[in-house]
Amino acid sequence: MQASQPIGVFDSGVGGLSILRALRAELPQEHFVYFADSGHAPYGERDTAQVLARARAITTELLERHGIKALVIACNTATAVAIHLIRAEHPGLPIIGVEPALKPAAALTRTRRVGVMATRGTLESAKFAALLDSLCGLATFILQPCDGLADAIERQDASKIIALCDHYTLGFGQFGSKKGQVDTLVLGCTHYPFAADLLQARVGPSVRLVDTGEPVARHTRQLLLTRHVLLRGATAPPVTEGGATGRLTLVSSGPPEALREAVRRWLDLDLPVRQSD
Repeated sequence: MQASQPIGVFDSGVGGLSILRALRAELPQEHFVYFADSGHAPYGERDTAQVLARARAITTELLERHGIKALVIACNTATAVAIHLIRAEHPGLPIIGVEPALKPAAALTRTRRVGVMATRGTLESAKFAALLDSLCGLATFILQPCDGLADAIERQDASKIIALCDHYTLGFGQFGSKKGQVDTLVLGCTHYPFAADLLQARVGPSVRLVDTGEPVARHTRQLLLTRHVLLRGATAPPVTEGGATGRLTLVSSGPPEALREAVRRWLDLDLPVRQSD
């Protein structure tokens, strides 16, 4: 592995762009390859074997075709299902996963009632159960599986996104800062930050929305800097637009235009998308 090699990032679709956005802000000098597995989305509603097979295939493609030096699994479901096996199969590769931000939420809540929005695959995983158990007694976590929401965001189906946000926020009871009310809401899927404005409007301005983008980006920097010495020099010459100095390569297993449009919308970049085989 060399510092000049890119960092691979993958998700079931465009949701991982919320993680990529934070990574590029934290590590503007790094090169990135983003793989949207839109041809097999959504992961949260697929069985474990399918998610694991896709995670393995994408990791292999990012290593063999793009020569990545590190991998960020920018998907809660894929992290929960596959990260321990991917790490075992690639022991020399720094691998960073994501998980619903329960720990930060437990530190932030004052009412000790935290809502958690996530895919069913994430909430039913052993990894999530272990995380929840580790925080026993710190807060009451109200879990809401949000079937269909990631897919609606993936397809930019505005009317369905609104309807599902309405439906799922009702499941938490009262939001607010008083005793017995939910004052913190965890966005436990990387797609959900792209519906943050809609969710905030429904839960009220006093409720904190917590996602994983910035913590994952900080952890990635620390890992590359201290444990693997693979951080690319901050003095590298600019090679792209958008404020970052590192290249961004986009790959999709689905229709390329869907990823290109999402990158235009959420990263303010207009870049070509390579089609995965």
